[in-house]
Amino acid sequence: MISTIELMAVISGAVFGVLAARRKGLDLVGVVSVAMMTAFGGGSLRDLLLDRHPLFWIEHSRYPVIVFTVACGLSLLPRIPERAVRLLDLTDALGLGLFSIVGTQLALDQGVPPFVAVLLGVITGSFGGVIADIVCNEVPGLFRPDTPLYATCAFAGGWGLIGLQQLAVSESVAFPAATFVVVAMRLAALKFRIVLRSTDNPHGQTQNP
Repeated sequence: MISTIELMAVISGAVFGVLAARRKGLDLVGVVSVAMMTAFGGGSLRDLLLDRHPLFWIEHSRYPVIVFTVACGLSLLPRIPERAVRLLDLTDALGLGLFSIVGTQLALDQGVPPFVAVLLGVITGSFGGVIADIVCNEVPGLFRPDTPLYATCAFAGGWGLIGLQQLAVSESVAFPAATFVVVAMRLAALKFRIVLRSTDNPHGQTQNP
């Protein structure tokens, strides 16, 4: 089950990376590079922090091939349709949900305490997007004060997964349910512009989630 979700996360991350890179007008090398970074960045950092070798995309050598194929295939389109560009938010939310749940579970499997496992899930879900933003010459959305809830969604989903496991809910239900929590929270935050506000800011400016 976890390998299937991880594969879906990799594909979602790759699609998001391609769309983001093409919006910036990058060439084929740039598109493939951003897709790889988005798909593998967060999981690689997680594996390094856990001292887990080989890195997940080296262990599963088909992942780079899949990402490369997705990136090249989408690059063949002469122009990304406007409707597809609107999928950026959806692919980003889906990638965040899938990656964060995978990261949390893999950390738990390594015997990491629950709180740390959830944090590693957040890193897994968000770090790839941070790299993509930097490469595309943008301030990472995770660090912008006006960004709707992002890391908070992954954090909630990780605890949702742990809670469901404590209730002895099967993996086939717990993983999709926890992923849904992350995706739904992120999309709702985008739609309604939900952000975390700083209690120390007298001017009411927003603080990064």
